[in-house]
Amino acid sequence: MAEYLTKHAKDWTAFQEILGGFRGWAFRGQEDETWPLDSSIARILRNSAVNTKIWSLQEDRINRIFRRKAHLFLTHIPPEDDDFQWLALMQHHGAPTRLLDFTWSPYVAAFFALEKARGPAAVWAMCAPKMWGQQHVHPETGETTPTSELFLRTPGNYRRWYLNGTLPFVVLGEPVVMNQRLVAQAGTFVVPGVIDRPVDTIIGAYAHPERLLAKIIIDTKPARDEFMTSLYMMNITNASLFPGLDGMAHSLAYELEYHWQYNTRTLAINPGFLEDPNSPGVLDVDE
Repeated sequence: MAEYLTKHAKDWTAFQEILGGFRGWAFRGQEDETWPLDSSIARILRNSAVNTKIWSLQEDRINRIFRRKAHLFLTHIPPEDDDFQWLALMQHHGAPTRLLDFTWSPYVAAFFALEKARGPAAVWAMCAPKMWGQQHVHPETGETTPTSELFLRTPGNYRRWYLNGTLPFVVLGEPVVMNQRLVAQAGTFVVPGVIDRPVDTIIGAYAHPERLLAKIIIDTKPARDEFMTSLYMMNITNASLFPGLDGMAHSLAYELEYHWQYNTRTLAINPGFLEDPNSPGVLDVDE
């Protein structure tokens, strides 16, 4: 099996230089660079030792439960045949699905990679145009199916190619109707045709996976402060990525680490600020 592309970003400048080669790609941040590109539903089924023979049955079951009960809490109910919108809604509210959250912004991906990271983190990148142009050969019949026939937006495709499918492929895209969080995060979804193997493993079996998938490894310990400060200055925070009171509240965790006047660890005054000569320590803080 061929390898996908791997890059290393030691600092913010190196990260930006690397991004110059990834125009038209989608990105995903993960706080541990050793984690594969696995869906939440696959992780739960695997960790719970559910027999793989009934994975599709269990996936269908929770989808059915959600659709039967979600109307009690919704002001907008997706059309019954819009499987992609239903799955995106489930994902939005924390249900396990086969969707993997990606974003068209590498900086949003970097935020998710580094916000809680303590060891080397990763920003994955996937080449959307080349993924959309793939041809997929069924391992049993030898028949070839283009990606254009597999998109999740097409009514009936979810049950035919995904829920009951055995063809290992990966597509990416968004539902026609997008929710507020998806818009705020410049979000898109990567969706595997099978869930018994990670997305990077599926793509690793494609021809020339190094043209389709890349992993940018960030050395968190020396780089995180610079990254997070730069992202903060770009207004990439939980408050902006998760519109609403909950997002604003979660954003306060980073506010504990950051202050615009001084370094909260060393108490050194940030460039551009003069220390108050009447103060024995850092500047007075009233914000």
